[in-house]
Parts: sequence; structure tokens; C-alpha cells
Amino acid sequence: MRTAILGGHVIDPANRVDGKLNLVMENGKIVWAGREKPDADRIIDASGLVVTPGFIDIHMHEDPVSGGRIRQSIFHMALSMGVTTDLGGNCGINVYDPAAYLDLVDRDGAAVNVAMMAGHEYFRKKAGAEDIYAKASDTQLDAMQAGIEKALRAGCAGVSFGLRYVPGADKREFFRAAQCCRKDKKLISSHVRDDADGIFTAIAEFCEAGLQYRLPVQISHIGSMGGFGQMAEVLRQVDEYRLGGLDIAMDCYPYFAFSTRIGTPTYDPGWLDRYHCDYGVLEFCEGKYKGQRATKETFDEVRRTDPQCITVCYVMRQEDIRLAFRHPNVMLASDGLMDNGQGHPRAAGTFPRFLAEFAGKDLTLFEAVRKMTALPAARLGLSNKGRLNVGADADITIFDPARVKDRATFPEPTLPPEGIEYVFLGGEPALEHGKLLRDDLGRSARV
Repeated sequence: MRTAILGGHVIDPANRVDGKLNLVMENGKIVWAGREKPDADRIIDASGLVVTPGFIDIHMHEDPVSGGRIRQSIFHMALSMGVTTDLGGNCGINVYDPAAYLDLVDRDGAAVNVAMMAGHEYFRKKAGAEDIYAKASDTQLDAMQAGIEKALRAGCAGVSFGLRYVPGADKREFFRAAQCCRKDKKLISSHVRDDADGIFTAIAEFCEAGLQYRLPVQISHIGSMGGFGQMAEVLRQVDEYRLGGLDIAMDCYPYFAFSTRIGTPTYDPGWLDRYHCDYGVLEFCEGKYKGQRATKETFDEVRRTDPQCITVCYVMRQEDIRLAFRHPNVMLASDGLMDNGQGHPRAAGTFPRFLAEFAGKDLTLFEAVRKMTALPAARLGLSNKGRLNVGADADITIFDPARVKDRATFPEPTLPPEGIEYVFLGGEPALEHGKLLRDDLGRSARV
């Protein structure tokens, strides 16, 4: 079917376009763009609306697999936000073999297109190194490396690390995993080993691998790593690396609280001193104390009895997050993570929140769209996504700039946003006026 989008304000940073134009989609591609009114089988009136490439979330945590099928939840939330491509497998974590996950997406479809990272911790544990505080053996490192290389050959975009979450992974192990990307110069990304005042050494450690193997480097969710008063100096450090020849970038989410499971090393002894806080900054997102702030007694109890419990920690500085988004080398990401509908509202609110609360204030709408489309597409090597030129994939998001906003809150983290009017995947309507029409149009995005 030939579909025309008429009268919209087209913003396409990849092609430096910012103006009123009409578009036509057919057979999964954009086939025409211009000022005239074209012939079409289906007309979308986008008057007063903004037409952009489908948003790309470069850092999220994918839905689980059960009974050989993906149990979609967070992918639905992504589509409701205007996202058309998700990158899963971040922070070193995969919920399932990442190559097989991509195969499931191609077999059954998904609400959005799905790209995957090969998670270092996943392959580490698969190789038998299950103690996160212990070093892996030579035999385990060989098995880990073989598994990662196989995943990369199957189209994974690179290798992700959660060095904070695996204290036992020393430099030798980290470099063994990173060098798997050397052949095709694929991306390495990381939740780096330390945050707050330890962020500078942690970034230096990660960048050393990028320099040695000449790889692109992505520092994950920089706001929750250096958003405690360190952001200005972090950005200077990254700029220094770029001018020195390292291909380095960062992503960030537009909230002032981070989220992780209570049993992770983030909350190992010393965390109160690191964040200069007390137990009350932590909120339980699920379980017995859902919605309550922690005390020493409830923290100790839940960490002991329910280490997988998702928490939110209110310690990040708003001015640091806003500073990060004003930097040209920081792109938007949700870091969305959900357990049966429980978690941080960023999984359902990141992209509309960014448009409503940051675009037009901390940066222009054009630059905001760039951080959601052209920047992550280029970072992942998705040459036909994140753009609206003729021949590009017809993944398109249309939103109302006057109405767009997030509705997800910490008490109700899955509430869908307002103002996302249409989302197309491969030229087919997936969402209309906030209502999901299809959740099987997405395919794997292999690199």
C-alpha cells in the first residue's frame, strides 16, 4: 500500500532537514519526498504535527523469553513512546542467547525492531564463571570468547559490559572480551566499573581497550555514573579522548534517580558514603515494601531475602543531567528495565519526557530529535534507519509538539505517554493516536 504523510513538519537531522514536506511510503521504504501533494492509497494528515525518523533506543533491557517465545511488555512501552528500534543486551546482561533472541524476533515479530549486544556477563556465566567476585579461569575465558565471537558473527552489534556488576572481571578478562570486536570494529559499551568520584578512573580503564583495539566506545547511562557533581569534568575527560582520536560517545536518560536490583554490587558496603546519603534515598519498586523508602532494617532484609528486587535511588543531580544533554556527544537512552510491570518509569516515559522537559529548554527540538535518531543510528551502523531520505526504511514517528509528554510515574511506571500520534514500522501502521495496532512488525536489526 502506498501511504502519504501530508502537511507535517519534517525533522530529519541525518539529512539536515527541518521544514514542511510531504512523504510517501511503499513496500517498507520511503519512496518520495517533496512539496507537492502526491497520489496515495492512504493519507495521513500530519498538519500541526512533527514527522521524524522512528526513535532509536540505544540502551534498554529486553523482554524475557518463556516457552520459546518473547513475552512482550517493555517492547510495547517502547512503541508507545515512538521508538521503532531497541538495542537490548546492555550492561553485560542478556536474558537469552542474543543470536537466538534475534532469530525469535524474525520468526514471530516484535513490537519494535530489535538489535542486540552480546553481554559479557551472560557469556561469562555460560562458560561456568558464575561467581561475580571471582576471576575466570583460562578455560572459562576461552569458552566466553568463543561464545561472544559466535554472537557477533550472527549480527550482534558489539559487546556490552557491566563491569560494576562483575567485580571479579579483571583487566585481562575485560580485554579478552573486548578484542572480539576487533575484526569488524564493532562497538563496546559499558556500565563502567565505578561511579561518583570513581568515574574518572573507570572511564580511563574502559577507554584503554578502545584505544588498544581501535574500537568505538560507548559509556552507558552517563547520568547515573557521573551525575553526582562530576558531570562537567566527565564531559571534559571524554572530549579529551575524542580529540586524541578515540571514537567515544555516551548515552543518558532524562531522570534524576537511577534504578538497579538491590542485590547488585552497586549496594555493596560503602554505597552510602559514595553517594553521601542515607538509606531513605532508596525506594523499593516491588515486593513486600513496594513504594516505600528504605530503612537500614528493610534494606538489609530485602537485600538478603530478595536480591532481585528492583529499586530506585534518588541521588542524581538535576543540573548534571541537563548539562549532559547539552553536550553534542550525548544521545538519549531509556535504560528501561521491568519485572512484571514494576520498575523505573523511564521504560515507558523517556522519549516523550525528553521532548516535553528538555527540548526547547536545554536544547533545540532539532538537536533533541538528533539524539533520538541520527546519533544512535550512526553509532550502531544502521544506515537505513534514523533518517527519512528516499530509500530509507519507512520507520516513522509522528507526534504533537504541543501535547507530547510522559505520564509514567514512580508509583505507576507503565502509564503510556500522550502526544505520540502515529508510529510506522516498515511503512505499516503500528500505533495510532496512542493505541497499539500491531506488535509483530518489528524484525531483527543485525549489524
